[in-house]
Amino acid sequence: MEFFRIRKDIPFMSWGRYTTAISLLTFLLAIFFLVTRGLNFSVDFTGGTVMEVNYAQTADVQGIRGALTGLGFADASVQNFGTSHDVLIRLPIKAGLSSAQLSEQVMGKLDALDASAKVRRVEFVGPQVGDELVIDGAAALAFVAIGIVLYLAIRFKLRPAVATILANLHDVVIILGFFAFFRWEFSLSVLAAVLAILGYSVNESVVVFDRVRENFRKMRGASVTTVIDNAITRTMSRTIITHGCTQLMVTSMLFFGGEALHYFALALTIGIIFGIYSSVLVACPIAMWLGMSREDFVHVEKKTQEVIRDGA
Repeated sequence: MEFFRIRKDIPFMSWGRYTTAISLLTFLLAIFFLVTRGLNFSVDFTGGTVMEVNYAQTADVQGIRGALTGLGFADASVQNFGTSHDVLIRLPIKAGLSSAQLSEQVMGKLDALDASAKVRRVEFVGPQVGDELVIDGAAALAFVAIGIVLYLAIRFKLRPAVATILANLHDVVIILGFFAFFRWEFSLSVLAAVLAILGYSVNESVVVFDRVRENFRKMRGASVTTVIDNAITRTMSRTIITHGCTQLMVTSMLFFGGEALHYFALALTIGIIFGIYSSVLVACPIAMWLGMSREDFVHVEKKTQEVIRDGA
């Protein structure tokens, strides 16, 4: 399915040095902000108190947030949980107060606002659990990255695989850089979005390199640059359809999903935008500079055909 067909190939690779320079600058800025400002970890990672409160009518989330700010919890997370009558409150650790004392203090303030407020549950997340989540999250990112490299190395050989994983890690670091710069809350749902983007953006690179492999078979006398330009141009319609539809869904979560899905959708939006950019204008130039050639694609197919022929 195509919305349009471009008759003349767009010279994407002629812009490679500029696009990779922009990506390198953005990547370095993201690392700078991660080092200097750090991530604003949620209670999931830092530890704290989680409270679920039920109301007889629709909960006034803004009023609850204002009440907690008055108690000195300006960075508390307040969001609807399940229904509009249920609210999930995440409070950071406060020196000198136990979880029980903290919940009593909060409920005293909430009762003054609305007498129908009832506590469903109170849980304490210790700092040790938070540290374990940070380690486990980093390990999950590493395992996903290694798995993608192995898959691409088997499918396309080493040079396209290295180029693709560098481009995908570039997307992940930039997402983290945005969250560090703007001090957006980094929660488990955002970590899930980062892992999803790491797997999602590799799809675009696989599609492009699949077309590159096909072009190497058909365009025997063409240069590597010409082959890549043609592959990217021929997949543009598919890229717009796929990512456009995905972004429509993510945008609806961003604006209508409430606070619970806001940062999750925001991370996905950043990842989708930079994922398209890096798959086309970062992965392919890097693969070229690594010395990608016809043998990285056609030679594999010839060996496969010989095995099939011998088996027959």
